[in-house]
Amino acid sequence: MLNVFDVAKSLLNHIEKVYAEEIAIVAYYGSYAQGTATKRSDLDFFFIPATPKGYDASVQFIIDDISFDFWPISWERAERMASFQEDKTTIITDCKLLYTRSDEERKRFMKLRETTSALQASENAQKMIEKAEAELRDVYVHLYKLTRAKESGSLTFYRTEAHGILTKVFQSLALLNRTYYSKGFGKNKEQILSLQIKPARLETYIEMITRSGVNADILEACEALAADTLELILAQKEKHYSKPAYPDRMKGFYEEEKGVLDKIITACERNDFDTAFFSAVHVQDSIAAFLFYAETGQWPSDYTTDFTYQEQYRQLGFPDLVSFLHCHDLSAITSSY
Repeated sequence: MLNVFDVAKSLLNHIEKVYAEEIAIVAYYGSYAQGTATKRSDLDFFFIPATPKGYDASVQFIIDDISFDFWPISWERAERMASFQEDKTTIITDCKLLYTRSDEERKRFMKLRETTSALQASENAQKMIEKAEAELRDVYVHLYKLTRAKESGSLTFYRTEAHGILTKVFQSLALLNRTYYSKGFGKNKEQILSLQIKPARLETYIEMITRSGVNADILEACEALAADTLELILAQKEKHYSKPAYPDRMKGFYEEEKGVLDKIITACERNDFDTAFFSAVHVQDSIAAFLFYAETGQWPSDYTTDFTYQEQYRQLGFPDLVSFLHCHDLSAITSSY
């Protein structure tokens, strides 16, 4: 039986002879690092180049039906993984080092793990909630494609788009719980279902999405999963609302928007509806968003379908410029100033 570490040792010997000054870190991760490897498991390992020439060490090959992919990641990408900007945090946190060029580079790598630990601390909960919310962007892209396809899409199409929704929602939930997955999708179901913050019907949604052969059922489960996940994120955001701080948070805002307000007046004087339309919608939404931020310390979500964040705008008596837009008469806007 092939010993994958014999292969790794041969590769390291080659590195020390040819790339000793070109490669900073070599490490492995996955099933061998976790002690769950089988006879068919490949060795998942990577390296961080120290110089541009170091990238030349990348190689892929197969021995005895076992694949080897010695792939490079830059320090910058490693930092993104460690800071939860990519969904491969486990590669950095759970890998085993095979080679380091120097003590300084080993320390630099270990600091990446400190970055991960720091972001998992309770004081960084708001940052992680924001990252969780950002993950939903692609979820809604996949949902759009499914709803546009309706019944014309094949089961393969539906399952492919649903796969995109599932993986993004799973990642969003991990961030919401300030954690990461130590195993790949398909092997991490137990960890997913053990998350403290998750939709109440998460397991039901997963079963329906992955096992149903009916397009409409898959779409319904995807829509419900996305909606429940968003509701969880918004609830967590609300827990981190801070006290109003208008002078600090809105400092300089009026100066930024005054030019747009002046543009609306000029457009109305010239009966320039197009300019008035784009400027009025923009400035009203901007003011409402800033007021929400000044009141709560957080920006309104991009994914809600209501105007809750504009409530403060209305309560403070600001004019509803958008409703005053009439293509043949702009006088209502100027009189509202």
